[in-house]
Amino acid sequence: MKVMIVEDDNIIALELERIAQEAGHQTVGPLSTVEQALAYAPRSDVALVDLSLSDGVSGAQLARRLIDRFGVDVIFVTGSPENVGNGIEGALDVISKPFTDERIVSALSRAEARRKDFDSKAAV
Repeated sequence: MKVMIVEDDNIIALELERIAQEAGHQTVGPLSTVEQALAYAPRSDVALVDLSLSDGVSGAQLARRLIDRFGVDVIFVTGSPENVGNGIEGALDVISKPFTDERIVSALSRAEARRKDFDSKAAV
């Protein structure tokens, strides 16, 4: 699965990249702006998205576009999970920072299973 990392803190982005790659996924990014993420969205299956990006508090708006326009599954990884509220329709998960490797891997596994289930139903 191709995992897009959308995070403006370089250390956190590299950590997410490491976790995804060790779990057997390919990574896209890390990217730190909405414009970058939208440019790479067609090459991604799932996105780990922070709410606050380098171009402002734009993660929620980005998620909506990734889900609606590109069919990318979104998992929020944020230090402000309360700002997601009841979630954004179509987003798979909200993970609080600090996070554990296991929490990220678990969310990616659920995304992968959901994608395989969707693909198998679409093939019928």
